[in-house]
Amino acid sequence: MSVARNFEVSSTSNVSFEDAINKGIQGVSDNVNNIKGAWIKEQKVDISNGKISAYNVMMIVTAAVDDVGGAS
Repeated sequence: MSVARNFEVSSTSNVSFEDAINKGIQGVSDNVNNIKGAWIKEQKVDISNGKISAYNVMMIVTAAVDDVGGAS
């Protein structure tokens, strides 16, 4: 059996949603090993003077903690 841990991450970029996602994953991976996937829960933009000023994402990042139990 595998055990996983989920981290809820908020990340912002002035460039794009993709950049915000990459920044968020990089931030988690600097401190957590075995990241296996991410689910983008929410995307939002900030607007200033009629133009997008920031791209925001809320995501759940999943990391494998360890295998529990032994070989059967």
